[in-house]
Amino acid sequence: MTEVISVRFRGGSKTYFFDPRGIQVRTGDSVIVQTAQGLEFASCTQGNHEVEDSAIVKPLSAMARRATENDFRVMEYNRKREREAFHICEGKIADHGLEMKLVNVSVGFDSNKIVFYFTADGRVDFRELVRDLASVFRARIELRQIGVRDEAKMIGGLGICGRPFCCSQFLDGFLPVSIKMAKTQNLSLNPTKISGTCGRLMCCLKYEQNAYEDAARRMPKVESFVQTPDGPGNVKSVELLRELVKVSLDSAPETLKTYHNCEIKVLRNGKGSREGIEIPERTARFVEEKEEEELIQPVFSTSYYTDAGLEEAPRREKMGMESGGSGKPRPRHRGGRGRRPARAEGQPAPSQPPKKQGQPSRPPKQQNRSEGRGEDRPAGENKRRRPPYRNGGRRWNKGGDAPKA
Repeated sequence: MTEVISVRFRGGSKTYFFDPRGIQVRTGDSVIVQTAQGLEFASCTQGNHEVEDSAIVKPLSAMARRATENDFRVMEYNRKREREAFHICEGKIADHGLEMKLVNVSVGFDSNKIVFYFTADGRVDFRELVRDLASVFRARIELRQIGVRDEAKMIGGLGICGRPFCCSQFLDGFLPVSIKMAKTQNLSLNPTKISGTCGRLMCCLKYEQNAYEDAARRMPKVESFVQTPDGPGNVKSVELLRELVKVSLDSAPETLKTYHNCEIKVLRNGKGSREGIEIPERTARFVEEKEEEELIQPVFSTSYYTDAGLEEAPRREKMGMESGGSGKPRPRHRGGRGRRPARAEGQPAPSQPPKKQGQPSRPPKQQNRSEGRGEDRPAGENKRRRPPYRNGGRRWNKGGDAPKA
C-alpha cells in the first residue's frame, strides 16, 4: 500500500496519483505538482489515502507544495496571456491562409511553454506559423491537432438531455461507441437523434449496453416460433426492458397478443421452417402477485362540543346549541355583545348594585333627540353635528362648513 493524493488538472476530468511527501492535503486544496512538462497547477480531488501498488505507474511523481497566494497570481497572469495568445494566433492563421480552427490555448505554469490546440480536416503545414508565434511570445511553441470529440470536451456545453457533456464532467476517456449499440437498444437510426454535439455517436449509448445485451440473451428473436398459453405463434416484436413479446397466433394471425417472457416457450429461435418441431402443451399464464394492503379502520369519536342529545343534529346546529342540551339554539350576532334575554311577565327587574357615597348621579336620558337643539344651545353650537366619516358620513370642507346639498 502506498499513500497518495488524487489530483485533477484544469480542463480535464481524469485523476492522477502523486506522492504527498508526508504533507496532509484535503479535498479541494490547490497544489503544485511536478510533471514531465515541469511544474503544473492542479486541484486535489481526494486527500491522503492508500492504494494498491499495482494501481501506481512508477516512478510516482511528487507534489511540490501547496498553492500559495503568489501561485494564484501567477495563474491569473497565465490566463490573461492565454486570451491574448488566442487572438494573436487567430490573426496569424488568417494571414497564412491555413485551413485550421483554433480551439484552445494553454500556458504552462512556468510560462516557458505555450500549447495551441486546433482542429483540421487533414494535415496542415504550420511550420511558418510556429516561427511567427515563437518570435512574438519568446517561448516554446507547440501546435497539437485534436479531434472533434476533444474539442467538445475542452469547450463544454449542454447535450440534448439538458445536462453538461459527460466527457467534460466525469468521463476519464472516450468510450468506443458503434451503431450496433443503437440497434440493440431499438433506437432510431436517425443520425441527428443518436449523435451528440460533436457529430459523433453519443457516449451515453455505452451506459446501458450491458443490460440490453443480457436481456437480449434471455429474450427470443423476432420471427421465432413459440408456444403460448393461447397456442403456437410467431414473435413479431420484443420489448427488452419490460421483457414482453408480441405474438401473432396461428389461430388469430391478424391480432397481436402480448405475453411475458416466462409465459412462452421457444420452439425455434429465429427464422426457419416448422418441419419436425413437436408442439408441446400450452404453457401456464403468468400471474403477478399483488401484496395485500392492510386497510386502516377509521376511528370515530364524539366531538368535545357534542352530547348525547345532539348526536343526530347537523354540525351547524350542534355549534349553535346551548351546552345545557335544552334544544334551543343559541342566539348569534355579528360582533358586539349579545342581546339580553327577554324578561318574562311578572318577573322582577334585576336589582341594581348600590351606589357609593359621593358618586354623582347619571343625568336622565333625553326622550326626544330634537330636544335641546335650537335656542337652548349657544350660538356657536347651532350648527348641525356631522356624523363621523367612518359611519358613512360625508367629509366637511376645509373651512369647517357643512357640505352643500
